[in-house]
Amino acid sequence: MLTQVLFIAAFISIAACQHGHVYGDAYSSNHISRHDGHPHIVHGHHGHDYHAHPKYEFEYKVKDTHTGDIKDQHESRDGDHVTGHYSLHQPDGSVRSVHYHGDHHTGFHADVKYDTHHIVPKHHHY
Repeated sequence: MLTQVLFIAAFISIAACQHGHVYGDAYSSNHISRHDGHPHIVHGHHGHDYHAHPKYEFEYKVKDTHTGDIKDQHESRDGDHVTGHYSLHQPDGSVRSVHYHGDHHTGFHADVKYDTHHIVPKHHHY
């Protein structure tokens, strides 16, 4: 997941540089924090492996009102327990929002909601 986030951030940066345009109403940001514990020995089938307690938190945001690319994600992990949320503005104007969590015992669960923004056309009086 961390690799995917870094790839997306790099892709967005490269795309922005290639366009040569800077829009005042667009931004992108990301934040990654790792808090892995000290490694400890785990006896496996092929000798000794070293494992640390995985712990991290990351988030990213993109808001480009010129292209309509608006999305954000936040995820955290502590051991085998992962929780997160992401949302994105879809082409039809609705916003998809997903809250998820998962662990080794219960598996992955996601709650997906759509928020529809109704567009009211202006009536012109002639």
